[in-house]
Amino acid sequence: LLQPGHALLSRPCRIWDPDFAGWVQERGVYFPSKWDEKYTALLSSNDQGAPALDGGLLVADLGQKNKGSFIYTSYVWYRQLRAGVPGAYRMLANLIAYPKVK
Repeated sequence: LLQPGHALLSRPCRIWDPDFAGWVQERGVYFPSKWDEKYTALLSSNDQGAPALDGGLLVADLGQKNKGSFIYTSYVWYRQLRAGVPGAYRMLANLIAYPKVK
């Protein structure tokens, strides 16, 4: 967790390191290597022995008074949801709720 206090990782569900336990193969694809400074990287992940990938979940609050948002995710949520990974369900709730809780 790069920004554990960020609203996307704390409301309505607090996301903790244990939420990523039990994730199944092909956890993510198309991780960006760079992004505009308006985006905040929230997660970092890697396979054992591989370098960290920080662009798997990016968020930018945009528009007048930052009322709009753009979220980019490289994580393959449908695999985690189909596998019944509890943390994936908590993160999905946060993604859906983000416009209201930020």
